[in-house]
Amino acid sequence: METARTKILVREVMNGPVISAAPIDSVAEIAKKMVESKVGSVVIIDGEKPVGIVTDGDIVQKIVVKDLKPSSVKAKDIMSQPIHTIQADKDVSDAARSLRRLGIKRLGVTHRERLVGIISMSDVISVTPELMELLSEKRRIGSWQTQRRSTKISGYCDSCNQWSDGLTEIDDRYICEDCSAGARREKESEAEAQP
Repeated sequence: METARTKILVREVMNGPVISAAPIDSVAEIAKKMVESKVGSVVIIDGEKPVGIVTDGDIVQKIVVKDLKPSSVKAKDIMSQPIHTIQADKDVSDAARSLRRLGIKRLGVTHRERLVGIISMSDVISVTPELMELLSEKRRIGSWQTQRRSTKISGYCDSCNQWSDGLTEIDDRYICEDCSAGARREKESEAEAQP
């Protein structure tokens, strides 16, 4: 009997190998590497250690908007640091949560403590149809309902409109831990006030 696939791993979606440059390389050299490799970021390596990342957004925000000359600016002067990472064997949904939580568009991917690739928000979005198929399969086999009751999810609280990684479904609304605790206290107070 064939078992249903339950998740998509970061290593299946990431882009590799890592395109890299040195901290002293010019932004012009980095931009050329991006174009030649058809990527939106270059990891900055000092010796063998990744120390930061230069993205197409960094070049626009820190060079183009300021009308600086790319050949006279070094990678170390505009790189985003540190480079945030995720392990290659993690679920793509973990990568999506990290990207959203950190407010970034790319994560370095590590395997055995070595940087082996990059996963971007675009990579995550590209597998959304497959993730939806997995969700449909879970529903079809009936495991969805039992899992849904016991699993906390991420999103905006329907009560306070704040982001939470610990929403619980209560009366067809997704409520954060703070709001659900407040609702319990209100119900307890109302129960105590009744004769």
